[in-house]
Amino acid sequence: MKFEDLLLEIDGFGRFQIFILFILCLPRINLPMHFLLHNFLAATPSHHCAIPHQEAFVNLTMEEVLLISIPQEPDGTYSSCEMFSQPQFHLLLNSSLQPENNSIIQHCQHGWVYDHSQFTSTISTQWDLVCEQRGLNQATATFFFIGVTMGAVIFGYLSDRFGRKAMLLVSLVFSLIFGMLSAASVSYSMLAITRTLTGVALSGVSLIILPFGMEWVDIQHRTFSGILTSIFWSIGNMLLAMVAYLVREWHWLLVAVTGPCLLSIVCLWWVPESARWLIANGKVKQAQRHLLQCARMNGRKDFTVSPEALRRMSTNKKPGQSYSYISLFRTPVLRKISLCSGAVWFGVAFSYYGMSMNLTGFGLNMYLSQFVFGIIEIPAKMIMYVLVNRVGRRQSQAWALILTGLSIGANVIIPKTFTSLRPVVAIMGKGFSEAAFTTVFLYTSELYPTILRVKGPPQISARKGVPLQSLLK
Repeated sequence: MKFEDLLLEIDGFGRFQIFILFILCLPRINLPMHFLLHNFLAATPSHHCAIPHQEAFVNLTMEEVLLISIPQEPDGTYSSCEMFSQPQFHLLLNSSLQPENNSIIQHCQHGWVYDHSQFTSTISTQWDLVCEQRGLNQATATFFFIGVTMGAVIFGYLSDRFGRKAMLLVSLVFSLIFGMLSAASVSYSMLAITRTLTGVALSGVSLIILPFGMEWVDIQHRTFSGILTSIFWSIGNMLLAMVAYLVREWHWLLVAVTGPCLLSIVCLWWVPESARWLIANGKVKQAQRHLLQCARMNGRKDFTVSPEALRRMSTNKKPGQSYSYISLFRTPVLRKISLCSGAVWFGVAFSYYGMSMNLTGFGLNMYLSQFVFGIIEIPAKMIMYVLVNRVGRRQSQAWALILTGLSIGANVIIPKTFTSLRPVVAIMGKGFSEAAFTTVFLYTSELYPTILRVKGPPQISARKGVPLQSLLK
């Protein structure tokens, strides 16, 4: 008997599975609120050099003070990073005149003045991460995703070794701790470190949720459960737009997007460990207890299973045999799967986050862009739910990536004067990129055995009921 046969006996998609999927979807909402937070956390408002001794110009308007103190760009806006070493009063007579000597232009000497009409404060305004320091501002997102990469390696191994639930709980606890420490940062160095560690912790949440839920669901409903879980990512996308619109101060914004981790930690109490993982690791008594719990909740009270029957299912893994990331390249089949899916994941993530991190590049308000980019993902997921079952995973994956690339390429070519067309093409591209992301989760989730499920590149993997030896031979 296979584990899939057991799931059919206890109803592989009953009240028990729906209950578990709902709880696992709660931390899924939280993920995009952190992964895409940089758009708002590190936003750089309009700014110019601070003007010293401004009280000496009491007879001048603010516009006139700027005119004689700050050089103008060719488009007529004031420079963000330069100032005159001394007031240029002759510009009051004719503002179109050029400075008499370019040597009087210097970098900001007394800090910056920021436009606070949109943001009360961001990390850019907090630590003046502009001009020569703007690289540090962008590095904040880099540090976070470095942490995500590190976390994928760490939690991929730990969740296969110590269990899905235990490592998901650890991930959520550390996400809460480091998220709150980020909000309390008193220096840029502290923020960089805590955001990196937050990325490590959240990577565990991202890695574990989908395979954890799918391991309790029968084969017929795995695609549906994957799409359902993925939809909550899009809900988090939309919620981020609303939370960021309401909370304009970066400390409190971090608190607002981190706080829900506490709810997920509490709710995780009612989620049992994956019975499939328990059986694969020889913990049959605990697996039996959870399977009986599932059967009762699904109304199959006459269901029984012996520890001996479960133990026979776990014989695929030899005593003392262990599996690591090296196992992903141990056989020709696994090498091909790992290398090809790794390349696909790179293309999918590169296009998705490239568009998601460029909210102001398509002619829409950044809050509206964030919300629309989130809402367009829902119909994209629903369409892919139909297509992956009608035309297959590979065709769906390929065409989603092709259409994403065409949309991005079109937006590069379309002139910025086409203010109506560019946002439409960008939104279509975002939908296609999300379709590709949804498909690659489902696709790679069916390519690896249980014991390597979370080690598969780059995040999740599982093969429907196929014994481990069939792939390792």
